[in-house]
Amino acid sequence: MGLFIKKPFEALLAEANVSGSKSLKRVLGPWSLVALGVGVIIGAGLFSITGTVAAGYTGPAITLSFAIAALGCCFAGLCYAEFASMIPVAGSAYTYSYATMGELIAWIIGWDLVLEYTVAATTVSISWSRYLVVFLEGLDIHLPQALTACPWDGGIVNIPAFLIVVLMSIFLIRGTEGSSIFNGIVVFLKVSVIAIFVVLGWKYINADNYTPYIPANTGTLGEYGLSGVLRGAAIVFFAFLGFDAVSTAAQETKIETEYADRYPGITLGMYRTLYAVCPRNDRSSPLYRI
Repeated sequence: MGLFIKKPFEALLAEANVSGSKSLKRVLGPWSLVALGVGVIIGAGLFSITGTVAAGYTGPAITLSFAIAALGCCFAGLCYAEFASMIPVAGSAYTYSYATMGELIAWIIGWDLVLEYTVAATTVSISWSRYLVVFLEGLDIHLPQALTACPWDGGIVNIPAFLIVVLMSIFLIRGTEGSSIFNGIVVFLKVSVIAIFVVLGWKYINADNYTPYIPANTGTLGEYGLSGVLRGAAIVFFAFLGFDAVSTAAQETKIETEYADRYPGITLGMYRTLYAVCPRNDRSSPLYRI
């Protein structure tokens, strides 16, 4: 049937090898790819949902939730790494499904990807807006809630969130090379902030806060207990989203195809190492393919 027509591998590889003014520019090097993956992963998962999940669903056992989510990401990440080396073409899961399962499945997955990145961008922009509001309040500058929150949060429109999305879009429109430089700067700042937090906050850890490690269930499914840990794993899975962005950039990388599949592993390896030093965010190593 026409809905399940697959795109031949030869055609995909031919697209990847096209050069010219209308093709994607191969400007990303190894560290640009690593920074891309780290930049996408370290964000909302750490700065927005970690505390909420620990307080409401898992307690100290949020570390187990991250480990369970990491296990699931491990298998998905291995698939992305394999496909990225086999089909080094832009499109991520859309392209892979088009080549293996057909046009209809690819169409569905393509819209799933749009939904995924829309939700992620929305979460990050709203979190950024809240941090900005709190920061300005510390400077005795008070923004009206009507202009810093959506209707569901008691406002009218979240202008700071809108502006940060527009600003980031402008950087992307300027091209991959310029946006990768900006992303590298942002990644350096984020990793520095986390490192400083870990170093300065380590001595304030109170072991008594880890007892009981898995608090008893409150009587509601998904609030503490084993069900809370599993619910927390489903939520913090969101923290790992983004490693697929490395495979999306396969057609814009300067490195050889046989090495392209390694950089998702490096990205998640760095991610895991960074958080391993922080007890409340200990994660296992998804995607460690090297």
